[in-house]
Amino acid sequence: MLRLQLAADDAPLRVLAIGAHADDIEIGCGGTLLRLAETARPLEVHWLVLSASAERGAEARASAAAFGAQLDLQGFRDAFFRYGGEVKEFFEEVKGRVEPDLILTHHDGDRHQDHRLVAELTWNTFRDHLILEYEVPKYDGDFGTPNVYVPLEEEQARRKVEFLLDSFPSQAEKRWFTDDLFMALMRLRGMECNSPSGLAEAFYGRKLSL
Repeated sequence: MLRLQLAADDAPLRVLAIGAHADDIEIGCGGTLLRLAETARPLEVHWLVLSASAERGAEARASAAAFGAQLDLQGFRDAFFRYGGEVKEFFEEVKGRVEPDLILTHHDGDRHQDHRLVAELTWNTFRDHLILEYEVPKYDGDFGTPNVYVPLEEEQARRKVEFLLDSFPSQAEKRWFTDDLFMALMRLRGMECNSPSGLAEAFYGRKLSL
């Protein structure tokens, strides 16, 4: 299992961020990626989105550019991910060309079937890597009790929300896709970890070494 070292180093910190759908990564760990980008160590982010229509694919490209990430956009069918076949093969292909220090992926307790499968395939594919599972708010009410927190500066949190709202206009009609919801979640997690700013993102760390 690899250790995550955030101290200054000549080599870049390589992060693989995996999202089943466009906007999952931004919602779950956008603030953390912005914070990592401000550390002394150079940051390389490989941003993997598995499902997006033409419209949402364009939005995903705009968002990845805003976050300074290299986007890998796929066209698997939304809500119909299957364990066997193409998705699994694609994960194996990614493993052959990406060697991350840190992987950010969906929580395996997420009730969305695509999210759960992505979490499972992440662990099955990258068996000796540091993996943190992020959370996505939604109707299912499936939030759990995270055990890893990343405190955020207020500017980082607000920039995350700004990028989300600006990059994904197709989601504006959804009642939950609002700045106050995203800030409220970071406020809750910030309270739980006693963040100096009162804001944080939370993750599920199954195993890690310090």
